[in-house]
Amino acid sequence: MGWTIDDMPDQRGRIALVTGANSGLGLETTRALLKAGATVLMACRSRRKGEAARSQLLELGSSGIDLLHLDLADLSNVDACSDEVKSRYGRLDLLINNAGVMAPPRLLSQQGHEMQWAVNHLGHFALTNALLPLMEGREQARVVTVTSGAQYFGTIGWDDLNGERRYDRWKAYCQSKLANVMFAIQLNERLEQRGSCVRSLAAHPGLARTNLQPMSVAASGAWQEAMAYRLMDPLFQSAAQGALPQLHAATSPSAKGGEHYGPGQFGGMRGAPKQQPIAPSARKAQDRERLWQISETLIGTRSTAA
Repeated sequence: MGWTIDDMPDQRGRIALVTGANSGLGLETTRALLKAGATVLMACRSRRKGEAARSQLLELGSSGIDLLHLDLADLSNVDACSDEVKSRYGRLDLLINNAGVMAPPRLLSQQGHEMQWAVNHLGHFALTNALLPLMEGREQARVVTVTSGAQYFGTIGWDDLNGERRYDRWKAYCQSKLANVMFAIQLNERLEQRGSCVRSLAAHPGLARTNLQPMSVAASGAWQEAMAYRLMDPLFQSAAQGALPQLHAATSPSAKGGEHYGPGQFGGMRGAPKQQPIAPSARKAQDRERLWQISETLIGTRSTAA
C-alpha cells in the first residue's frame, strides 16, 4: 500500500501555510493537515473561492482554519500576506508552496513578469524568504515546494526568462517547474550552510486530476489538448492521491532536507510517495545559484536564506 495520510504524525500545535489551498492538491493537503490536528492558513488568490472551500471544511467538522489573501502574481501582495502572517501568528512550522498556473496564453504579472514564471516560481521564492524567520527554531520546520514531472522537460531560458522573444506556453510551464525544484534544493543547501533547523524539500503529484487541466484547456482553446486529457484519463489519480508526496515531504519523520518525492509507480505518474531523482538540469549547483541570484534581483530584495 505504501505511505498514506493515516501514517502522518500528530500535527497538533503546528501551524501550516498552504498556497492555492482552495482546490485540487492544495485543498486535499489542507484537509489532511487539519485531520492530523494542524492549524492551516489557507492562502488563496480568490477570496470567494477560499471562503467557499473553508466553509466546506468547516461543515465537515474541521477547525483551526484561517484564510489569507495571497496573489502570487503581485509581489506587493506577497509582502502584505507575509506581514499579516507575522503580525497574527508570529511563527510557522510548515510552508507548502503548492499554488500554480499551467500553460496559459502569455500574460504578465503585476510587476511585468511572464505569469507562470511569476506565480509558480518568483512569488513562492519571495513568500518563502519572507516567512523563513518565523520558522527558525521550530522543531521539524519544513518548506515543501511543489514541482511537476514537467521539470524533466524544462530548461531555464537565461537570456529570455519572460518569453519576450518567443513564447511557448508549455516550455514556459516546464521552465517554471524546473525552477521550483532548483529553488527547493538550493534553499536547503543554504539553510544547512548557515546552521538553520529549517529544511527544504520538493514534491510532485504525478498525473493528478485537478482544476489545472480544464483551466489550461479553457484558457488556450486547444481542442487537441482536451482530447489528449480524455485519452489519458485512466492514468490520472485523484487529487487526494496526488497530494500524498507533498504531505509525506512535509510530515514524515523519514523525509530529509534536499529530498524530492513523487508517486512511486508507472514512471512517477501514480502510486504511493517515493523518493525520486530530480531533473538532470537541476543538478548543477552553479545553475541553481545563478537562478537564486537572478530571482533575488527580480523580486528586489535580499533573501533571508543567504
